[in-house]
Amino acid sequence: MEQVINNNVTRKTKAKRSTRTMVSLAMLGAISIILVSVVHFPLMPAAAFLEYDPADVPILIGTFAFGPVAGLLLTVVVSILQGLTVSSGAGIIGIVMHIFATGACVLVAGNIYRKHKTRKVAFIACIAGALTQTVAMIIMNLILTPLFMGAPLEVVLGMMVPIIIPFNLLKAGINCGITLVLYKSLSPILKGKH
Repeated sequence: MEQVINNNVTRKTKAKRSTRTMVSLAMLGAISIILVSVVHFPLMPAAAFLEYDPADVPILIGTFAFGPVAGLLLTVVVSILQGLTVSSGAGIIGIVMHIFATGACVLVAGNIYRKHKTRKVAFIACIAGALTQTVAMIIMNLILTPLFMGAPLEVVLGMMVPIIIPFNLLKAGINCGITLVLYKSLSPILKGKH
């Protein structure tokens, strides 16, 4: 009898935790979409078409709180919703680039952080994630920018060092830095431990 009661309590606890996780991820996704629609500005005057937005911050926070798989799922959902609504000008190519770049970041950062959840490891995870995201954007720009902008590959290659690489390093670095500042204070709220 006692075993049955314990099993029921365990099931209810897991269901409650699962519901809290889903609600937290949905909230983070909504915040991400709001952020990209409200906060966006050029980081580099020479490339005003490349705009910074903090949409990846809630995704990274979700990754640190719930793991890399949750972060990747959040990336896919947010990328599709953003691409169909507030960032619809980028079309399918923008959606694919966002999924690939942010997905690479959250998988690397999330897998590093989940093994040792310390501030130092979070810092290392964010650096590794930002560098991975930058490399992913180099690959995506080489493949998809000629299609999206109609620019020859030589033009894209010429933009790599002065524009594309610095922009992506800055954007990923800023988002990872903001995540490092916010995560520890938000984590207990997301996980219901406040």
